[in-house]
Amino acid sequence: MILCIPFICVGVGAVAGFFIKKKRILRWVEKTIDIGLMVLMTVIGLSIGANELVMKNLGNIGLQSMVLSISAIAFSVFFVRLLEKTWMPLGEIRKRIEEEARAQKWDVGSESSGMAGNEKVILYLIGACVLLGILFGVLFRPFILKTVLDYVLMGSLILLYTGVGFSLGGNKRVFLYMKTLGFRVGFLALGVFAGSALSGLLWGFLLPIPVSTSLIASSGMSYYSITGAYMTQVFGIEAGTYGFMVNVMREFFTVLFLPILIRISPGSAIASGAAGNMDTMLMPITKFVGKDLSLVTLITGVLLTLLVPFLLPVLAHFFI
Repeated sequence: MILCIPFICVGVGAVAGFFIKKKRILRWVEKTIDIGLMVLMTVIGLSIGANELVMKNLGNIGLQSMVLSISAIAFSVFFVRLLEKTWMPLGEIRKRIEEEARAQKWDVGSESSGMAGNEKVILYLIGACVLLGILFGVLFRPFILKTVLDYVLMGSLILLYTGVGFSLGGNKRVFLYMKTLGFRVGFLALGVFAGSALSGLLWGFLLPIPVSTSLIASSGMSYYSITGAYMTQVFGIEAGTYGFMVNVMREFFTVLFLPILIRISPGSAIASGAAGNMDTMLMPITKFVGKDLSLVTLITGVLLTLLVPFLLPVLAHFFI
């Protein structure tokens, strides 16, 4: 059911966006999305700060997890950039679609690849919200109820999914983009996995931790809940801690690195978000790489989310 929620919300938002064209309402929707995004990032930070397992292991395990997380992002970006420069040049496709959109007299003003000043402010604000959330999570840990955070998180995700759909509804370019890419979207997911797995394998020989721990933790691709739980069950609590922390940090660093990633290429931010592109990373990424890439981002996240539960046991088989 959870896999259906993004598509249901996006579908409802798309229908509304198709019929509602008033600029005043569109501006109101954009402001609502910005607020929802700030709430989401703050909740993510609170969840990290309120988690004793994460905060207690910010020493040696935390530093090694940070290395694994940043490296997995870097390797994923590298492989996706190779795809962009060869088989699926997202930037060039965008330019061609902009030209066609102008020829068809579609509205392309809101789809400019550059960012307005207020968007740049929001980009840095979402990083600040995560950091402030972590701080308040640590300071007020005894008073933070996980159930309440879960409800707020789900509510903000539903709001943002619907907002993404609203943007899609009045935007023909999104579907033209998907039609142009076709099945090649799947290769974005494979590029993210290849980079993550290769990074984990490499650091397994460079860090004083088992290869199984570094490889499988990195291959979680930001799906921290199932990765942490699976590694704890199969390899023990220490390995599970790596599985959880590496992938929580991947989302954290994706948000912090967005100003850099969006300057590298459209696909770089998508590569960093990985499985998180299905939920928490969907709006932060698509807001700044462009609405025409929203479905690409979502589908990449769904494919990786479906892949991880099958992938982890396959990788673990080689070490058991």
